[in-house]
Amino acid sequence: MLEALKEEVFRANARLVETGLVVLTWGNASGFDRETGLVAIKPSGVDYSTMTADDIVVVDLDGHVVEGRLRPSSDTPTHLELYRNFAGVGGIVHTHSIEATAWAQARREIPCYGTTHADTFRGPAPVTRPLTREEVETAYELNTGKAIVERFRSLDPLEAPGVLVAGHAPFTWGANVRAAVDNAVALEAIAKMARLTEQTAAARETAALEDFVAAKHYFRKHGGNAYYGQVRTSGGK
Repeated sequence: MLEALKEEVFRANARLVETGLVVLTWGNASGFDRETGLVAIKPSGVDYSTMTADDIVVVDLDGHVVEGRLRPSSDTPTHLELYRNFAGVGGIVHTHSIEATAWAQARREIPCYGTTHADTFRGPAPVTRPLTREEVETAYELNTGKAIVERFRSLDPLEAPGVLVAGHAPFTWGANVRAAVDNAVALEAIAKMARLTEQTAAARETAALEDFVAAKHYFRKHGGNAYYGQVRTSGGK
């Protein structure tokens, strides 16, 4: 079932280790097949070095296991809440990458200080509010997803393809799981650049990038008038 998606999700999880975004078992990636309404996701606590595509678990949007012999990631309720609410998202990644997690632990959004940031995020990389004691003690992972959705009530998740969960770590997403990993790599890079920018200048006195420059860089890569990269032919080559 969904063999191609399971393979894609397996490769995305492996890539998280290859890029240095994940150590131990601190992370997971999933992919969503909107036609069937099913999600393929990493199994919980399985070592990346021994994991295979056959270990990837398939669940429905209610969290019921449809295929797989292992338990799905403990973060599955977070992923499912985002898929239920973010139209156009087909892949989600969660890591505890060092730089982005540091901003999450500081409970600070990442300001847009330069064009590298603006290539991926239209505006700051947002941070959620902290969860309440009740939210943590009742349905922690589900309420993490709800806090992310709440933060995006006035934001477009396709224009800001990631979030810092306060006191926790980042989640990123994209049209598919490959794009979600790309956005996790980008978020880690801009988190480091922002930290170094603040260290180079007086802390928190660095000016944000001008809005018109940020908009130029974002929209030259995204949207109907984008011109960055190569034009695909009708044959997809």
